[in-house]
Formats: sequence, C-alpha cells, structure tokens
Amino acid sequence: MKEQSNGEIRIGFYICHCGHNIAAMVDCPEVAKYVEKMPGVALSRDYKYMCSDPGQELIQKDIREFDLNRVVVASCSPLLHEHTFRGATEAGGLNPFFFHMVNIREHDSWVHTDRNEATEKAKALVRAAIERVAFHRALEVKKVPIHPDVLVVGGGIAGIHAAMTLANAGKKVFLVEREPSIGGHMAKFDKTFPTLDCAACILTPRMSEVGAHKNITLWTYSEVTKVDGYVGNFTVTVKRKPRYINEDLCTGCQECIANCVYKEPKFLDEFNEGLGKRKPVYIPFPQATPQVVLIDPEVCLNFKRGVLTDKCKKTCVEACGEKKAITFTQQDEIKEVKVGNIIIATGFQTFDAKRVPQYGYGTYPNVYTALEVERLVNASGPTGGEVILRDGKHPKAIGIIHCVGSRDNRTNRWCSRVCCMYSLKLAHLLKEHTDAEIFNFYIDMRTPGKGYEEFYNKLLEEGVQFIRGRVGEVTDWAMTPEEEGKLVLRVEDTLAGFVRRIPVDMVVLSTGLEPQADAQDVRRLFNMSCGTEGFFLERHPKLAPVNTFTDGIFLAGACQGPRDIPDTVAQAGAAAAEALVLIDRGYIEQEPNTAYVLENECSGCKSCIPLCPYTAITFDEAKEKALINEALCKGCGTCVASCPSGSIAQRLFEDEEVFSEIRGLLAF
Repeated sequence: MKEQSNGEIRIGFYICHCGHNIAAMVDCPEVAKYVEKMPGVALSRDYKYMCSDPGQELIQKDIREFDLNRVVVASCSPLLHEHTFRGATEAGGLNPFFFHMVNIREHDSWVHTDRNEATEKAKALVRAAIERVAFHRALEVKKVPIHPDVLVVGGGIAGIHAAMTLANAGKKVFLVEREPSIGGHMAKFDKTFPTLDCAACILTPRMSEVGAHKNITLWTYSEVTKVDGYVGNFTVTVKRKPRYINEDLCTGCQECIANCVYKEPKFLDEFNEGLGKRKPVYIPFPQATPQVVLIDPEVCLNFKRGVLTDKCKKTCVEACGEKKAITFTQQDEIKEVKVGNIIIATGFQTFDAKRVPQYGYGTYPNVYTALEVERLVNASGPTGGEVILRDGKHPKAIGIIHCVGSRDNRTNRWCSRVCCMYSLKLAHLLKEHTDAEIFNFYIDMRTPGKGYEEFYNKLLEEGVQFIRGRVGEVTDWAMTPEEEGKLVLRVEDTLAGFVRRIPVDMVVLSTGLEPQADAQDVRRLFNMSCGTEGFFLERHPKLAPVNTFTDGIFLAGACQGPRDIPDTVAQAGAAAAEALVLIDRGYIEQEPNTAYVLENECSGCKSCIPLCPYTAITFDEAKEKALINEALCKGCGTCVASCPSGSIAQRLFEDEEVFSEIRGLLAF
C-alpha cells in the first residue's frame, strides 16, 4: 500500500465529461475545483473521457508523480467501468481497492433537468466518496480453481452444439436430457427456414456425433435433482429414470416392438403431437439418439398404474432373446458428478392454443397447431407426409393465424420472434403438399434475419395471400352456401378497411414460445433469476448475454428468450466459449467484497443461514458459530443487515466506510 509513513491520505480525484452525457448537465470543471479544496485531496482533475487509454494513463502517471494512495473517479456506471479503473489504479502501483467510483451519469446527469441542481448533487456524491475512500483497506482477490468437466442441461440443438463445442476442445461433458432422446423441438421439424433445408438432415448427424463422442457422457431420460457448490466446484446429482431396458445390452433391433402383445399401436404418440399412435414399448422416432427403446409403465400390461404385476405374456422378452436387455425391475439410478461449469439449455414450450378458445382448438377437429402441421408434412410423420385432415379430407383452403399467444396482453405480451417465419415456411410447405389456397393472417410481418425478407417475397410470388388483421374468431357457423361445411375466420382487414369472413378447410395456429412449465423450479435449482416473462435472466443484455448472476452457470438457446435456430446455435457456442475461458485459465478471481463472521461476537443463533440467497452460510457445530464460504458469497449484504448481534461484517462496506460516506453526503 502506497500510504505515507505518517498515515497521510493523498487522494487523486478525476471527473469525466463522458462527452455530453455528463457535461451537458453537470459543470465538471466546477466540481473538480470544489473537490481540490477538500482535506486529503492532493489532486483534482476533469477530463473528457476518463475510460479512454489516455484517461487511464493519466491516473497511472499521477499516482507515481504525486504519490497518491487513493483514487476517486466520478463518471458513469461502476457496472461498466469499475473494473477498468481498478486496473488503472493497480497499474499505477496501488492496491485496486484503494479506488472508489461515483456514478454521476445514471444517478445525476441523466435524471436531472436543472444544471445547477445537478452540479450540486454531483458535489454531494463526490464529497461522500472522498470521505469514504480514506477508510478503504487493501484487499486481495482470491483465486478459485476450476474443475475442467462441464454439465450441459438440455439436449436440444442448443445443448447439442454447446456439448460438441466443448467436447471437440477436449473437455469432458455430461449432457443431461429429460426426454428419451436428444433433439428437442428441432427433431420434430420438417424443414428449416429460410433455406428449406431438411431439419433431420442437419440435426441427425449432430445427434449421432454426440452419442458417439468419447468426451460426452449422454444421459437421456434423466433430470438434475440437486446442485451444490460454487463456480469451478459444482457437485450435481442426476436421477436417471428407468427405461426398463439395459442401454448397454440393447442393440436397437426393435424386435421387442414388433413382438409386443399389442399387435397394433394403441397409445398416443407424444413425439407426433398425438396425431399418431405407438405401443407400450417404443422408440421415440427413427433417428432417436440413443437408439434404445423404452417401456411406458403407465400402459404396459406388465404394470398396473406403474407398479409391476407380471401379468403380461412378455412376448417382448422372448423376442429380445439372448441379449436379455429388458429389465422390468429396473429402478431410478442416482448419479453424482463434479463439474466446474454448467450450461443451461432447457429450451421452451409452445403456447397452449386452448387458452385462446375463440380459435376453436380442441373444439373443431381441423384446427391444428403449427407443431402438429410440422409432423403432418414430415415424411416420417403419422401420415407419411400426406396432409390428411382429421375428418379424412384433403384441404383446398387453409388459414394460418399468426401471433397466437404472442403480442397479446391477455396471454403473452412478447413477440415470439420465429412465428412469422415459420408461418411463411408452413405456408410454402402446405402449398407444396396440397396446392391449396393459403391465407396468412398477420398483425405485422417481421422478417429481420439473413435471407428472411427474400423468403417473404418468394411467398408473395407463390400466390400466398396475406391479410393484415388479428382474427376475431374461428367458427363453423355458415352464413352463405360457400361457408357450408367450412371453418370460417372472421377478421378485420386493416388494409382494406372492412371485416371479412373467409371459409377454409383447415386452420393452422402459429403458437408462440413460452418458458418451460418448470422454469421456476429450474431457476431455484441452479440459483438463477427469471425476467418478468419467466425466461431465465442474463447478467447483462449486451455485455454478458450468456452469463447468469451465478458465476459458472451460462445460458444457451430459447430458455433465455424466443430465438430461431441460427441465434440459438450462436448463443450455444458463446456459452461454450465462456466455459472454455474459465477452464483453460484454470481459476476464477473472486471479488473480495465478501461477508465475514466476527466469531467473538457471533451467538450462533443461525438466523442468517436461511436468509442467504446464495447458500453461502453454514453452521460450525464444533465452534457453534456461523461460517461463510467466501467462494459462494456474492457480497449482497443480506446477512450483514439481518444479524441481530451485528457479528457479520462485509469488506468494502464496513461501518466506518458506510458512515463516513453518509456524513459526506449530508454535510453542508
């Protein structure tokens, strides 16, 4: 510490103009002139851009030349530049925590309209900082080692890409997916916009690579049940649900399916959105990874309500033969792994169209969701790619309603981003498969991606009709002979300026994207935050878009918000890159502004333990004192404020620092 031997405090003060952001409302030279007369201030300057290289070099030069031992910078948000100025302070030869920053942009300049009042407020804020910084102590940044293995939660395209990126970099990855196969929603798609590439042709090779990669441990039909530890040292518990099939012995021959006592599929097929049927022993879809069947205990005759009864003839067991892969006594298997980083890629769910009853989903059989249509037009779907309606007819006219469950104050206010483009894609595919007349009912057409506007123009050339207006209702009530036996969409055409009734044979609802139903449970499990919409919240929308507020946990894909496949893949790569940075560095630096227990004063009441949002506090039974894990502590101060005996303090926010800041703020 560069403090004088006689204990003299020598403060260097710098106020930034920040172009016009601060200087337009705060008289920066006047503030600098005011500060230079304060006790302990050895130097006071104003500069146009303190965060620039010349501004940082000025701090370093002044520390050496004027023998400064404290630095205060008044500029913008510490979230943006506190690390920058700490670095400049350290480069000048001082401990970086002898620096303090004052936010006079967001807290002053941007919220005032009177220049004189804003200047006086800046003086008060700066005066508080000058009083406070004299009590700062030298602190040391601690380094926490990083375990090189990574957990990826979710096996959609985001999880697949993140896992492959890490595995190809030589890192060990545990990929956990709760469905029987990886692939996510993309595995259900027929084509991808705007290039109309076969979704399976793109995805299947990646799925196979994941299944075969030596650095990836793939656990499907599994869920994370517990997460302990902190960045670099997480201990994760995974529950593997029973398939009643030994994965190591199953060869994927599917003889058990062919020889099931149910000769014909009888139960709704979840992968085909309930449009097809499956047997109790099944494989989710032809390209499933892993290529391992599973048995549904809810419908298998060998079980009753999930309980083993041994009443089935077990023709599937006979068909399996010497492999003996079928194990009806299989139980949940608990796995525990240690990882240094976690990537959350749990995806989204589609909006439940029954929540908009006026569109008739679940009432009229020929009203479909977009995902159901994806399976209808898919060659591996329940109809082999032929668009046959539930009443057995082929549609001659089709209406596609955009923004179902999106941009609506009654359901979800946000734009789901992908609906316009996938509606255009489905319009093209339905036109291609049926040659029907296609109507698209939209509020606004949003096609901002690469090649998206061109795809929209292609649809115009194909003769697809576009009607601007939100559909009021879908009904089977006919007013004219042309409407008999049809579904009628009533809509106000806002461009033509009148209400139209359009009869069609089939209605497609372009349902929006929502957070997963268990997003709140996942948030609590991994100690993350959710935004107002329910999607997981990133640390900073621009500077840290894949980081969460919990170090070592990153976001990838539509669990953070609606996005298309290219954006999902890009974000998954970014999340993997962030994890790789920590792994290859080998450690993470922890901010030292953590709380600590004054053992002599702690009464052992344990009131702080349940209050800690980061589970950083435990109880030392031997000493009967609270114990804080500094690797988990984020310096929120909850325990400090709540301790009834005042036996918890926090570095950088100790009493003398806080009280001196208050005195400086209130001084006249």
